[in-house]
Amino acid sequence: MRKTLIATTIASVLVLSACTSNDSNNMAKESATQVQNINADNVLFKSSPLQYMAPEFNKFSTKDYEAAFDAGIAQHKAQVLAIANNPAPATFKNTLVEMELSGELLNRVSTAFYNLSGLISDSEYQRIDEKMAPVLSAHSDDIYLNGALFKRVQTIYDNKSKLNAEDQRLVDFYYKQFVKAGAKLNDAEKAKMREINSELAKLSTAFSQNVLKSFKEDVIVVTDKSKLAGLSEGEIASLADAAKKAGKTGYMITLVNTTQQPILSSLENRDLREQVFTASTKRAAKTNGPIIIKETNLRAQKAELLGYKDWASYVMTSRMAQTTENVYGILDDLAPKAVEKAKIEAAAIQKVINDSGESFELKPWDWAFYAEKVRAEKYNLDPALVKPYFELQSVIHNGLFFAMEKLYGITFKERKDLPVYHEDVTTFEVFNADGSAIGLFYMDPYAREGKRGGAWMSAYVGQSGLKNTKPVIYNAQNIPKPAAGQPTLLTFDEVSTLFHEFGHAAHGLFSDVKYPSLAGTATARDFVEFPSQANEDWMIEPTVLANYAKHYKTGEPIPQDLLNKMLESQKFNQGFGTTEYLAAALLDMEWHSFGSDKKIADVQKFEQSALEKHGIAYYPVPPRYKSNYFSHTFAGGYSAGYYAYLWTEVFAADAFAHMENNGGLTRKNGDKFRKEILSKGNSRDLMQSYIEFRGQKPTTDALLKRRGLVD
Repeated sequence: MRKTLIATTIASVLVLSACTSNDSNNMAKESATQVQNINADNVLFKSSPLQYMAPEFNKFSTKDYEAAFDAGIAQHKAQVLAIANNPAPATFKNTLVEMELSGELLNRVSTAFYNLSGLISDSEYQRIDEKMAPVLSAHSDDIYLNGALFKRVQTIYDNKSKLNAEDQRLVDFYYKQFVKAGAKLNDAEKAKMREINSELAKLSTAFSQNVLKSFKEDVIVVTDKSKLAGLSEGEIASLADAAKKAGKTGYMITLVNTTQQPILSSLENRDLREQVFTASTKRAAKTNGPIIIKETNLRAQKAELLGYKDWASYVMTSRMAQTTENVYGILDDLAPKAVEKAKIEAAAIQKVINDSGESFELKPWDWAFYAEKVRAEKYNLDPALVKPYFELQSVIHNGLFFAMEKLYGITFKERKDLPVYHEDVTTFEVFNADGSAIGLFYMDPYAREGKRGGAWMSAYVGQSGLKNTKPVIYNAQNIPKPAAGQPTLLTFDEVSTLFHEFGHAAHGLFSDVKYPSLAGTATARDFVEFPSQANEDWMIEPTVLANYAKHYKTGEPIPQDLLNKMLESQKFNQGFGTTEYLAAALLDMEWHSFGSDKKIADVQKFEQSALEKHGIAYYPVPPRYKSNYFSHTFAGGYSAGYYAYLWTEVFAADAFAHMENNGGLTRKNGDKFRKEILSKGNSRDLMQSYIEFRGQKPTTDALLKRRGLVD
């Protein structure tokens, strides 16, 4: 996935506590005493003294987390109870501003733990995660189900008209959060809500840990090197190195988080391709199948408690799409177009198979391998000839950073003096064109054991005018690390992902918002992917490409003929790409579009039925994620929200086309995008932000062209 889980986690953690008045006062005194007894040796108990409050990674230890969580919750309870029981009339300042300022310690430990648990996880991280999930869920419930506190929020909400626009936005945010959490329920319903939330926290944590475990256990070990025909010597050496590090003999293939595996495009051995594909699709099926059934039922129960017919309808109350009908409308409109294009692609692939003298029918594990042959034949393009021009450091410094300097005037200075959590991480200080500091950016590119799959962005410190904090942001990817001494040569998709994730990073770095809850990427799910997708297109802007696409040995620029073939070929296989995405998005929606009375016994049968319902059960093209490892929806905060990637691609394609038509890679375009989109976070209506940038709402014209679905 391309957005961090931590935003969701902390949003649910940094909340408030509630009791009766007398109990509250007693609890506040006890909490204050606990906070005073903080162990001064625990680095998490105090703000980092480093510049930008950069984490002191060199001093972190898993033994510190539990004590810091306990103290943070105790401190936060004391602060919140003081807000809830304040005898003075409720005002924006003494209630909502104080809430924004509360929970500093809990925020710090949560940020550190949930970021690092996805980057360097081990059994101890997993144990703490499992222990804390229901505790933090209960703490969240204590806040949002606090009647006295909600009464204060309601009072402010009813009298918000005198506030300025950003303050009103914060009032609306809190009011909706409380209502969606169940603040208006009766006592019995609130008790039920607490039970559901506690169980959901446990289930999503277990799901995530099962997926993480599968990356370590569901590996394919090859002892016969000849079966790896099609891979380069460097790639084979990398597999041998991975096996050695894991204490295995031979060559170890590890899986990435998607259904299709990148290695399938190169492996000539069909039996091995099938073995890799099968291992991928069966990951965590036995352990996560029961979790999926329980989790979706509980989500349905929660939605019904709050007056919604299903979870998807509940989720849409805080999304730009607004209704499930709008989501299904766009997905179902594209589905037949995508499948039709995929079938045309499949026919071309089948012809290549037949012409090669083989007689088998195209299967999912054959698609990537033979699609590359079709691509090579159609465009006379060998992907192996392209990778030497995409060396990681050149892509970062001469591509990404170069493009960002041209667009926004920003520069990057490496900071080797600041500690990092792993030797693969590089730290950069980011500056505006006038030399003023923006914040810090960490780049963590390589896959490793203990790091969850995919690519994402998150923050160690969020920007806030109220707290006077500058952003400390990181990007994580899972690029296979080459053998020692070998260059890191990227695929086109890996370059695209690197640009995509920095689009999220720019959203965090350029935030210029007063309140933490509205800053940076804290926007609706179906908006947050817009800046990142828009940033992808700068990788193929001619000036940028010319600056970084150079052969890692000779320094020669990529030949124009090869470049033209590569760019033209990017519209190839879009039927497949769109179909696999839509299948996953529709699966996500279907899992959350039924009531709690629906009984599901078999996850795989439900999947198949859901895909057939929407006419997208096309066997050679499986969903990008099958349910058993679909972390976006069952552990990552994207439940009934995976459609957002397509929804926001409409914005991204429209915005980039607009910039191309108005000068392209210019400071004028960059500065306006920064001012109207990236700096605003969620501090104003999101569609209004787009209109301020573009001058109108987006259309789908550019998207259809971008995906090659129309001429």
